[in-house]
Amino acid sequence: MTFRKIETVVIDYDNATELPENYQQLVNQAKSALENAYAPYSKFHVGAAVLLADGKIITGTNQENAAYPSGLCAERVALFYANSQYPNIPVVAIAVAGALENKPVSFPVPPCGACRQVLLETETRYNKPITIMLAGATKVTLIESAKALLPLHFDEVFLLPTG
Repeated sequence: MTFRKIETVVIDYDNATELPENYQQLVNQAKSALENAYAPYSKFHVGAAVLLADGKIITGTNQENAAYPSGLCAERVALFYANSQYPNIPVVAIAVAGALENKPVSFPVPPCGACRQVLLETETRYNKPITIMLAGATKVTLIESAKALLPLHFDEVFLLPTG
């Protein structure tokens, strides 16, 4: 038997103003995107903002559907748009913010498992880590890569013939 210890390092900021200016702007864009979320059932709005290597910012929001599995999270909306419209420009960072019944949540909102997998795939696609910022009303949690969010991940290695 072998034991492995897996650690994830996160940095908690008391306020977004402690972040570098470009990351502050990204968090603000994610919070602004909340207004465009379509969440009539859960009332839980999520906004995401993706920073591309050329400085362009792409936003996305959660889009619910009465048939719940048919909806899509804000992170995936933003990432899929960025990857389809700017396929040759790497994603550098993403900020995510949430609000319940139009009130910003006080705690940073982490991505669901499916969004973590898409973040990981995007890192793999560009062979670059993506900085992830999870924004609450004032606090921001920063994670240096999707691999840190999903340490035991599924990737292309599992799709190769073993031989």
